[in-house]
Amino acid sequence: MEQTKQSRTILVTGGAGFIGSHFIHRWHAHYPHDHILNVDKLGYASNLDYVKGLSPGSYTFLHADLADKEKIHNLLVRYEPDHIFHFAAESHVDQSIKSPEAFVSSNINGTFHLLEAVRHLWTIQNRLHEARFVHISTDEVYGSLRLDEPAFIEESLIKPNSPYSASKAASDHLVRAYHKTYGLQTLTTRCSNNFGPHQHQEKLIPTIIHRAIHHQPIPIYGEGKQIRDWLYVLDHCEAINLVFNKGRAGEVYNLGASNEWANLQLTSYICDQLNEIKPSKKLKDYKELITFTDDRAGHDFRYGMDASKAASELNWKPRYSFKEAMKTTIDWYLAKYEGEREIDS
Repeated sequence: MEQTKQSRTILVTGGAGFIGSHFIHRWHAHYPHDHILNVDKLGYASNLDYVKGLSPGSYTFLHADLADKEKIHNLLVRYEPDHIFHFAAESHVDQSIKSPEAFVSSNINGTFHLLEAVRHLWTIQNRLHEARFVHISTDEVYGSLRLDEPAFIEESLIKPNSPYSASKAASDHLVRAYHKTYGLQTLTTRCSNNFGPHQHQEKLIPTIIHRAIHHQPIPIYGEGKQIRDWLYVLDHCEAINLVFNKGRAGEVYNLGASNEWANLQLTSYICDQLNEIKPSKKLKDYKELITFTDDRAGHDFRYGMDASKAASELNWKPRYSFKEAMKTTIDWYLAKYEGEREIDS
């Protein structure tokens, strides 16, 4: 599957978002002959600054909402992508609890419109059994684990507990159905919690860093005992590339780092790092800002991912240590806020 010299047209949905933009930069660095189409509706969590510096000859931005069926169909007919990487999704659980309709529109209907447009295009081109559709999903579709349960495997039951995870589970089922029914060469990745530079401020790690250095309360749901497996975004992008090149069509691949942290434990660790990197002139310890709030409705207790299938079939494992990746992440946010003159030490 891997090609490095022959030019291909790669369509990436949600490429102005956190993970999608990192993936675009990685793809461009490894396959400079390919042309990348970035389709993004530019929602609140998107930022075109994330994909700056790419040559117009190898990169095109297309402003479009996947919920716009006609526009998506016309874009695919016009640009005729060879392969598709589907990142675009509404992803913030709190927002899905407040306004679930947007998640149904983007994650379910948007995925359906994209699949339909691709199916028709690649059928006409007689490429239905060779062009690849990589669907990026989440560990949250599996629901919640107890502390004594083994990590999720690809055959674990799908038991989503939030409107967000339910909408992603529905999109996963659509992708599977289009492979089984029409022969579309789909591959699905389900990853654990990602972190890294230019993640939107609503997510946990950016929230901790932002609030700490601005001496604002750091909110922790419940007692902070919820457990997540944290994966560095560049490791995730490497895994997606391997899934595309080596994965078996129709398969699901779990991606995780076996790096589980309770939310309070993670918050304390980041505060300790900030105490060393940028000590506060107002506080002895940034942990003084930790504040406990009412727990989120239907809050999943634990996510854990068994990535042994990706390890054995794709020879993938995370390359970056958590400590190294977290320092890179913290340093990026500190430089960002200092550049914006936001820090009041």
